[in-house]
Amino acid sequence: MSRRFDRVRDFFGEEGLLKIREASVFVAGLGGVGSHCASALCRTGVGEVILCDFDEVTETGLNRSALFGPGDVGLGKAATAARLLGDLCPDTRVSFLNAFIHRDTLPELIPSGSVFAVADAIDSLNPKAELLSWCLAMGLAVCSSMGASGRRDPSMLRIGSLEETRGCPLARQLRRYLRNRHVSGSVMCVYSTEKAVKPLPPDLDDAFRGRGRVRNRLPSLMTMPGAFGYALAQLVLDGIVGNGGNVWESNPPRMV
Repeated sequence: MSRRFDRVRDFFGEEGLLKIREASVFVAGLGGVGSHCASALCRTGVGEVILCDFDEVTETGLNRSALFGPGDVGLGKAATAARLLGDLCPDTRVSFLNAFIHRDTLPELIPSGSVFAVADAIDSLNPKAELLSWCLAMGLAVCSSMGASGRRDPSMLRIGSLEETRGCPLARQLRRYLRNRHVSGSVMCVYSTEKAVKPLPPDLDDAFRGRGRVRNRLPSLMTMPGAFGYALAQLVLDGIVGNGGNVWESNPPRMV
């Protein structure tokens, strides 16, 4: 095995590293949070990482991405991220899906028995809610990032179940969505108790290409999306090696 994972072996042990090398993780969303999460999973040696995003790289998104540069503007996020991570991390099988997550597409995007866990870094409410609903209904382990934009204080980052979150409007909307649809189960989340700065008018250049809705522009730096992304990756890694404790307690990971 490549020596690039020696420090991972030192941390998790030989058995833990083998579990990581055998795992398959689906990363939904490749913006600020998702790009950092995907990078961490690949560099840690996850055996297979499947990247899913419908959007294109935009110039205004470069300030918070772990992967993209000016030459990538206008290209599909999923394909570009897969190419870059495939070059950086040749020991990981990196594939991509240029797809919009929706209840009708999920069975095809994540076929039965295809992945160990899902890392949810979607920043749009409806696709995020539908992904979480489907994972809970199918018994698929999923960890989710709440809103990272508009925040600056890493000391206010928290990890807990969706029911425990506070101070995050996105988490509140998700709880309401799941409750109204009688979806049961627990989702471990990365969130912040810091009050976000006010959003700005929509940036039409950043709108989804043909799907989704135009959203308000949220001021964002690289620091907090990065912190969220790495925390999200750590939740997934702890679940893989069996050190997750309460991470997977109420929604244990298993093949769909």
